[in-house]
Amino acid sequence: MYSIVMDLGEKISILAGAAKFDASCASSGSTGRGAAFGLAKPAGVCHSWTEDGRCVSLLKVLFSNTCRFDCAYCVNRASADIKRTSFTVDELVELTLQFYRRNYIEGLFLSSGIFADPDMVMEKLIETAKKLRTEAGYGGYIHLKIIPGTGEKLIRRAGLYADRLSANIELPTDRSLQTLAPQKSGKVILGAMEEVAGAGAQFEEDRRRIRFLPRGKTSAPVFAPAGQSTQIIVGASPEDDRQIISLSGALYRKFSLRRVYYSAFVPVGAPVRGGVSDPRLPDIPGPPLVREHRLYQADWLLRFYHFSPDEILDQSTPFLDPHLDPKTAWALKNLDQFPLELNAADYEALLRVPGIGAKSARRILEVRRSRSLSFDGLRRLGVVLKRARYFITLAGSFLDRPDDPRRIRRILSDSDGAGLQIPLFEF
Repeated sequence: MYSIVMDLGEKISILAGAAKFDASCASSGSTGRGAAFGLAKPAGVCHSWTEDGRCVSLLKVLFSNTCRFDCAYCVNRASADIKRTSFTVDELVELTLQFYRRNYIEGLFLSSGIFADPDMVMEKLIETAKKLRTEAGYGGYIHLKIIPGTGEKLIRRAGLYADRLSANIELPTDRSLQTLAPQKSGKVILGAMEEVAGAGAQFEEDRRRIRFLPRGKTSAPVFAPAGQSTQIIVGASPEDDRQIISLSGALYRKFSLRRVYYSAFVPVGAPVRGGVSDPRLPDIPGPPLVREHRLYQADWLLRFYHFSPDEILDQSTPFLDPHLDPKTAWALKNLDQFPLELNAADYEALLRVPGIGAKSARRILEVRRSRSLSFDGLRRLGVVLKRARYFITLAGSFLDRPDDPRRIRRILSDSDGAGLQIPLFEF
């Protein structure tokens, strides 16, 4: 059902709701351009967390929820019987400025349905960002979604006004894309990621060269300083966790992504015309939130703990344990590497100990330069002894011994499958 006349408040309600299923919005990695800190949460404002644990507020909306694509998992798919509307560039610029000036937000996350040729849609997003930067003097964070099929020149233009760019790969394999989103192409999406990575590397190289030019020369522009991210939908297609983690590892290596986001498939959305549910989608009672949570923990191991995908999961264990965090699960499968003597272990070995994170590992190395470690001292360094006690020794002394993996698993398991927050702790 298409609306001919619609006030701005109704547009905000529709286009903010239409954007809520995109998880790939966080402002980590950017120094910002004088952004204020969000204190309120009106319609369309989402709370995200940076990698250092700060809570930030972003205006998260679609430019339009009109879409030519008919992706089975998407609430805005072409066959969905929903109200359709679009912002104008001026409306969206003014809305962002009003929220920003009132300190409701510190940034904008802007995506869109594919209502026209991909380049035409992308031009609208770029025009919004450009007008905010060059005419309105907006100094906040901007995250722009790259529309699949957008040309190289437009991607490069987008990065001049946005802090972060993202092209959502959505599903882990081409086969699943062909089944659930036949109008999308994995090759096209990966091509967009490659363009962003290549442009970022080229702009950075230009900036390095200009540092050595005589004074008075114009500095090179900054291209998407917060890098790029992507999103993978979990549970809409049959791939196992091993395939998802392997894909994430490859994306980090090849395109230097800042973040892969995992979005549990929500089996509730607008009905297709005629009221018939899509038979291509799995029949599940609710979103697989525990699985999403474990994937975020595994992703943490990839990014900060120097694990490889094959170490986290192998062919014999294609799914993450719902009752045990992946680092502890790995340790219990590799008890021959424990207990670890903390007074002698190097940084890489410390990172493998459950309960010791990157910060506490660095603190252990620093303290060891001047004195020996003690168990009480480990607590003050941030070590979680509830988990670490089974895997460590200090000068040959134990708190507990790793002699029975079934006993340790029983003690450390989450009976309810774990909490559902993205982990900001060290595990």
